[in-house]
Amino acid sequence: MATEIPSETDATSRREQWLDWFDGSLFTLVVGSLAVTVAGGLVQVSFGAFSMSIVEAWQAVFDPNVVFDPRAWEAFLLGGEVPEMNERSLIVWNIRLPRVFVGALVGMNLAVSGAIFQAVTRNELASPFILGVSSGAGLAILLTLVVFSGLAAFLPVVASVGGAIAFLIVYAIAWKNGTSPVRLVLAGVIVGTVFSSLQTALFFFADNIGVVQSAIAWTTGSLTGTDWEQVRMVLPWTAVAMLLALISSRQLNVLLLGEQTASSLGMSVEKVRFALSGVAVLAAAASIAVAGIVGFVGLIVPHVVRNVVGSDYKKLVVGCLFAGPALMVAADVGARLALNPVQIPVGIVTGLVGGPYFLYLMRKQEQMGEI
Repeated sequence: MATEIPSETDATSRREQWLDWFDGSLFTLVVGSLAVTVAGGLVQVSFGAFSMSIVEAWQAVFDPNVVFDPRAWEAFLLGGEVPEMNERSLIVWNIRLPRVFVGALVGMNLAVSGAIFQAVTRNELASPFILGVSSGAGLAILLTLVVFSGLAAFLPVVASVGGAIAFLIVYAIAWKNGTSPVRLVLAGVIVGTVFSSLQTALFFFADNIGVVQSAIAWTTGSLTGTDWEQVRMVLPWTAVAMLLALISSRQLNVLLLGEQTASSLGMSVEKVRFALSGVAVLAAAASIAVAGIVGFVGLIVPHVVRNVVGSDYKKLVVGCLFAGPALMVAADVGARLALNPVQIPVGIVTGLVGGPYFLYLMRKQEQMGEI
């Protein structure tokens, strides 16, 4: 039996299908987001305690002795001794740029996590923390700082575990011969409210002002003091979560059709919903572990991307991969420079930006809620 050789027409057809998917609107969004991220990063590295001009800072960013040195990247990404470099390059690459990279990864995680939760709950008001992830992580952080201060070194791990436990509690409450988007949202509100009340109560037991300030920074979200250790911590989990999100785009599209339609197409709705929620929790927990609880990014970015590229999750996830870092890096520039030299938590800036935008969105759209 002769083997059928793919024709040139078939290859051309596949390229055309790919180009149809990666259309002009998505291309514009990606390029615009990259421009904002790069510009925000260059502004961020231009300011700091060590005085250098903007030109000198940018020259340090693009220093070929660092950019093309495999030993430097090995030290940055795997740990170890940083190779010898001039003073400006050392400050920019070892102190200032890691904050930009962490901000980009956190924005990416929160945006994609929010997009997944909005599909899982079929509710465009959902965010990465709708299932109690943020409140669980915040409570775990406060417990560690106030009661178990000896475990402060493991704060990122504690935050991730707290978020995961809160998610499992929400799922257990919502379970009744299966779950539903409505029950998941309501259970998330219940767990979030209870855990937030417990967080507030714990502040009364903190007798150290330093502990209170540290807890506030974690519960409002901050990138101050981040370095390559945080990049190394968040990067592997981000890569896994983003890959799973891209692979799952078809399942996310099917979930939006409704449970009955998804079941009729052969999908095990409950298993898929739980698995996708797990991916969203992984992405959110990765961001909480290095930046604390940053609000509104996971709620607003999917809305913005959806308005530009449409509701197809193949485009939506890719758009969130670029728009999330753009918003987060830009917000961190605002947090860094708004009250210079005092730095405010980036979560305050995202809240100030996200609140008015969400109000505008609510007033603009006649119907909000179920996608």
